[in-house]
Amino acid sequence: MNITIHYTFLPHTDPDASLAFYRDTLGFEVRNDVGYEDMRWITVGPKGQPDTSIVLTPPAADPGITEEERRVIAELMAKGSYGALTLATDDLDGLFDRLQGSGAEVVQEPTEQPYGVRDCAFRDPAGNLLRINETR
Repeated sequence: MNITIHYTFLPHTDPDASLAFYRDTLGFEVRNDVGYEDMRWITVGPKGQPDTSIVLTPPAADPGITEEERRVIAELMAKGSYGALTLATDDLDGLFDRLQGSGAEVVQEPTEQPYGVRDCAFRDPAGNLLRINETR
């Protein structure tokens, strides 16, 4: 049996800003862009890896969520404590320079971690934490 991660979801607060970040800065391709009423879901993923995607989704779009839960989610997103994703690259310094040059919020510069990973961290336009590991 082979199991892969096919989709993961990250919330956005501004779909155009998130699209610019993931498409123009990270270089991901857009696989789907769906609107419904005043909401928008955008599926992006790394070029050449069609089986791995991120769905940028309106936060708290589930109609079963209460207004109080929506408020809590918005507060957690504003603090950068709601969504997170770890990416990997064979050029950590180059990607760090590109993201930093785009104006993305740097959380951590490239660092050799005591647990054997060299990584850096950014926040996307919605506040989601993106850790980026260097592949070796």
